[in-house]
Amino acid sequence: MTSTSDGVEDRIVRGVRGRAFRRLLATWTATSMADGVRAAALPLYTAVSTRDPLSVSAVAVAEVVPWLLIALPAGALVDRLPCRGTLIPAHSFRCVVTLLLAGFIHAGAAPLPVLLGCAFLLSGAETFADSAAQSLLVSTAGESELERANGRFVGVETVGVEIAGPLAAAGLFGWRPALCFALTAVAFAFAAVWTSRVPGEVEPVRGAGSRSIAVEIREGMGFLLRQHALRTVVGVVGLVALLTSAVNAIAVLFALESLGLSPGAVPTLLVCTALGTLLASRTASALSGRFGGGAVMIAALVVLALGIAALDLVRLPGAAWLAYFVMGFGAGTWNVLSAANRQRLTPRPMMGRVTSAHRVLAWGLMPLGAGMAGPLAEFTSPAAVILGAAVLVGVTALFSAPALRALSPLGAE
Repeated sequence: MTSTSDGVEDRIVRGVRGRAFRRLLATWTATSMADGVRAAALPLYTAVSTRDPLSVSAVAVAEVVPWLLIALPAGALVDRLPCRGTLIPAHSFRCVVTLLLAGFIHAGAAPLPVLLGCAFLLSGAETFADSAAQSLLVSTAGESELERANGRFVGVETVGVEIAGPLAAAGLFGWRPALCFALTAVAFAFAAVWTSRVPGEVEPVRGAGSRSIAVEIREGMGFLLRQHALRTVVGVVGLVALLTSAVNAIAVLFALESLGLSPGAVPTLLVCTALGTLLASRTASALSGRFGGGAVMIAALVVLALGIAALDLVRLPGAAWLAYFVMGFGAGTWNVLSAANRQRLTPRPMMGRVTSAHRVLAWGLMPLGAGMAGPLAEFTSPAAVILGAAVLVGVTALFSAPALRALSPLGAE
């Protein structure tokens, strides 16, 4: 803090109603919208322009690989650098890359190497921006309001990535595909400018940065593995990512063949998931305050397991939409509260490294879950994969319950 009156300064800049957090949330809203447009438009443009499934798959891999290769060193660097000094260049870089991509597409000269390079560079910059934004979230919201802050982040991210972004991409792509990426560039430009307006007083404390990046990565991973409660929270995140990605990979085929849904109705299931997540983003903090963060996190895993199981067990009209809504509510509640508790359990100088390790675990296991789902469904059935995932989520809730119950009572404030 630069003020001589820390208490007054805290009242000015800390908390979800403070100027600093509101400006950070505005930048998160813009970048979530940009990510939603890109996530819909880039694979669609690749498919339309190449008509090659291998090319579409390669671009998808290029978007994921930076989370496995770059995220850990990015987290270590974020722990050394000012958050705003990381976010502004990252958003600006993504703005420039998407503008170049829009130019290539408008000129009709966007071959596969360009698409691969842009996908990799955009995700690579995102690894820096994501860790820095998470660190800044903690310092702008304050420890006592982490549940509310993460609820707002999850809410705007859900709207941007899963609803508004894809809808905007669908509307613009039919007109001019290049406009999708031009809109994305504008959103990143806004985020860069608005990040510069976040007060500098909220910058978190940084480490000395005198050791090598490799040593600092090992230190962060070592802390995560030694700290029992943190290891439990991050471990459950990875397991849930593995299992839900397996369900998502096979659910479309299951909905068509077993539930008898039309192809046009299948995307509405994902909208129901988003609506459930939105409800969770608004209620998770209140539920945590009423019943305790650990208890609600356990309940969220149980609700998620019941939603997955209902997808197969309750084959009544409308049940699939309700099951997806329940899944979204359970997963959304877990995401809000697990993020808040992970942040609370992590020392401020290690926030970037632990956040990156969490992302690597989640993103690393999601492709594995999706890859396992097909062979398992072929060997058994899609219904068996879905029910198996539901049982395993329930077992995860049971075995993690003691550690989750013991989480800091601050989570219930």
